Amino acid sequence: MQPPTSARPRALLATASVAVALAAADTYVVVLALQDMMNGVGLGVDALQKATPIISGFLLGYIAVLPLIGRLADLVARQRILVGCLLLFVVGSAITAISVDLSVMVAGRFLQGVGGGGLVPATLALVADLWPPGKRGTPLGVVGAVQEIGSVIGPLLGAPILAVSDWRMIFWLNAVAGLVLAAAVLLVGGRGQSDAADRSRVPWWWSVLTAVAALAAFVLLGLALWAPGALTTSIRWGGPFVPYGDSTARLATQIGVWGLIALAVLIALSVRYWWRTVRRIDVVGALLIALALGALVLTFAASNPEKQVVGPMGYWLLPVAAVAAALYAWRQRTAPSPLIARGVVVGRVRPALVVSLCVGTAIVAIVVDIPVLARLTVTSSQTEAALILLRFLVAVPVGALLGGWLLRRLGPAYVAAPGLLLSALALFQMSTWGTNTLDAWPLPTVMLALAGLGVGVAIAPVNDAALYDAPRSAHGVVSSLVVVARMIGMVVGLALLTAIGLHRFYARVQSLSNPSEETVTAAGIVQVQTVFLGAAIVALVAAAVALLLGRQVSEVTDEPAARGIGDVALDD
Repeated sequence: MQPPTSARPRALLATASVAVALAAADTYVVVLALQDMMNGVGLGVDALQKATPIISGFLLGYIAVLPLIGRLADLVARQRILVGCLLLFVVGSAITAISVDLSVMVAGRFLQGVGGGGLVPATLALVADLWPPGKRGTPLGVVGAVQEIGSVIGPLLGAPILAVSDWRMIFWLNAVAGLVLAAAVLLVGGRGQSDAADRSRVPWWWSVLTAVAALAAFVLLGLALWAPGALTTSIRWGGPFVPYGDSTARLATQIGVWGLIALAVLIALSVRYWWRTVRRIDVVGALLIALALGALVLTFAASNPEKQVVGPMGYWLLPVAAVAAALYAWRQRTAPSPLIARGVVVGRVRPALVVSLCVGTAIVAIVVDIPVLARLTVTSSQTEAALILLRFLVAVPVGALLGGWLLRRLGPAYVAAPGLLLSALALFQMSTWGTNTLDAWPLPTVMLALAGLGVGVAIAPVNDAALYDAPRSAHGVVSSLVVVARMIGMVVGLALLTAIGLHRFYARVQSLSNPSEETVTAAGIVQVQTVFLGAAIVALVAAAVALLLGRQVSEVTDEPAARGIGDVALDD
């Protein structure tokens, strides 16, 4: 891996952290704009199930290719990965902004997910590069905090944008912000040390052809998707915008086909720039793990957590995920250089992955079921339900900063385990909430704040322990696995807890001789209580496993000094 060369690590971390917050905010702001986005691609209110790919497409991109991006981050400079992910996020945002077809919108959301998801492991690995062991606590806390802050600022920024403009403006602003942040990464961090030998192998005229192909693809595909009225209605210029046959898709036009041809030429010409790096990656392993993770995500993310456990294609996708996972396990043992190198998931990396998985489950249980409980008992307004949840969402980043600061004085186990125990106790208490609980202010606020602080405190210790025990050459891969574990915990954990909750709900309803609205609501409350109880048990397990994260304060070393960074730290 080419070492980072930034002389301003704080500025580089701040820039990367803002980028992580931007991607996280996009995840939540779409919830506000979903109905308008559906209208923008011709879907009505009654077609909500058809709109699930708008959400699941982002999650698919976010999770499925994370191990691959983590591996890339171990082979090239982290700054280049950050810039590349930001540019993918920009392209995805622009495609989403101009989309009028569902398939195009989902493609844009997928690219947004790939770019946004890749920012997290690259930033975590960057912290390990720029700060030595023993001084990573506060920087890791900052990264964890800004990622969680996105869940707060997303809706807060999205609401005023929707008040003065339409949903497309959200994604145009995303694109502009992404470009600004990419430029800032280059300004404060550079691109990393480049390989002069690689540059000498590409003649100047090849670079010119590649640039021309990129410009042609950008202009042609942009015009095809935008379809400006001045051109489409013109007798002279409107011909290339007329769809073929009975199709209504904007890419199924002459100019769309020309753009796709230009894109294919661009990909072919660009091979000379990235092939030498890709050859060092286990591409087959990357495809298998992407297939396994993708099938798992689509199985559960496409479902309605209030009504079902798996999505419409779940029972077909689960076997696909199982087969792909088995094939990857075989590949992992037989490939000479697997995607996740042998000897990487060792020591405290293993308990860190388990804790991250459990933290994801605990967080998503609260994020999903607090609004459900609010709508069952106190309000029919989604906005008011979200405001109740805000008490938890604000506490998580505060906890992440606190956890990073505590690592200066305590070992990861002594930071994460008490925090998760605190969350478990709060969730146990929340599992007793009934019809009138949310009408009061003190008890729900205190319990939600304690639950948020607890899971937030565990974020930095998990990353710190995993990065400390992982080989320096695999920090990107390990960081990606920690993120994947947390996301899988969110997707699969919620589905399993919901399955248990729904079982109790239907059992309660079937036991009613004369169901009424009140008794059905009471059954719904039982379902929510069951989810909270399950999340409490998961948090308790996480607290126990967290004791394996290490009880000693990470020893301060001068590991990054050889990279010319020194040991500048936020916690000095």
